[in-house]
Amino acid sequence: MNIYEQAGKVSIGSRLRLLTEQISEDATAIYQLYGTELLPKWFPVFRVLQNGDETVTGIAQQIGHSHPSVSKTLAEMTKAGVVKMKTSKMDARKSLVSLSPKGIQISKKIQVQYEDVNAAVEDILAQTRNNLWEAIGEWQYLLGQKKLLKWLEEQRKKRESAGVSIISYSPKYQKAFRDLNEEWISKYFKMESSDYKALDNPNGYILKPGGYIFVALLNNEPVGVCALIKMNDVEWDFELAKMAVSPAAQGKNIGYLLGRAALVKAKEAGASKVYLESNTVLAPAINLYNKLGFRKISGYPTPYERCNIQMEIEV
Repeated sequence: MNIYEQAGKVSIGSRLRLLTEQISEDATAIYQLYGTELLPKWFPVFRVLQNGDETVTGIAQQIGHSHPSVSKTLAEMTKAGVVKMKTSKMDARKSLVSLSPKGIQISKKIQVQYEDVNAAVEDILAQTRNNLWEAIGEWQYLLGQKKLLKWLEEQRKKRESAGVSIISYSPKYQKAFRDLNEEWISKYFKMESSDYKALDNPNGYILKPGGYIFVALLNNEPVGVCALIKMNDVEWDFELAKMAVSPAAQGKNIGYLLGRAALVKAKEAGASKVYLESNTVLAPAINLYNKLGFRKISGYPTPYERCNIQMEIEV
């Protein structure tokens, strides 16, 4: 047992399995003690059918198991004479499952077992500082909203992005600005005249007209860039553009950090709206823009052949 204390919360899965095994070992003995002709693993299905007839799909939805898993359990229970199948009167294509006469007898007899088990669990809860039953419900809800893997991915991004710094552009990063952008553009599309204007002369095309360029550093190496290009437009103050992250550094939340830094700067500069152009083939980029708060718009002219989606955000 000490190994779980030493490992801490990273062992949650193993510790829960151990607890489940401890309870499961007694479960079979409990059924035998009360003379209940059920296997413990049948209980969720049996409990649903105590409330009335149900379809296989309905059972699966109520107990959170897959359709094949429920079908397998029902086959075992049917063989044991506990349940029976019949065609629905409302829909001949559907089969209803119900308790057999034997199942109904078990249902009546098991009520005493329910009462004793419930009382025993209440006694255990009374001797603990934390209500496990309520905690399980909370955990199931939270993990139902977002899987543990997603929680972990977010923590990983937080850790990795902690080593990332976003700085203002300086001439020594001109090559990185060009190379990072040319790399991704050439991978999916082709370089266009507007690309060359911005990448070959960022000072004249972006900075002097009132724009900004941001550089993401990881271990003091430039791994990401993006720009705010000043727009002479009644709708928008800036265009978020030329965002690129090195493939070797992707998955570290760098695009989001660059985007947030740009939007904060836009707000500081008195902007009310920021515009961007992209292409829906770049699914991760579109997801990022949605996460930043951009919303799709349409009907505006663009200098880029590759553009098939336009977005904006109020800052």
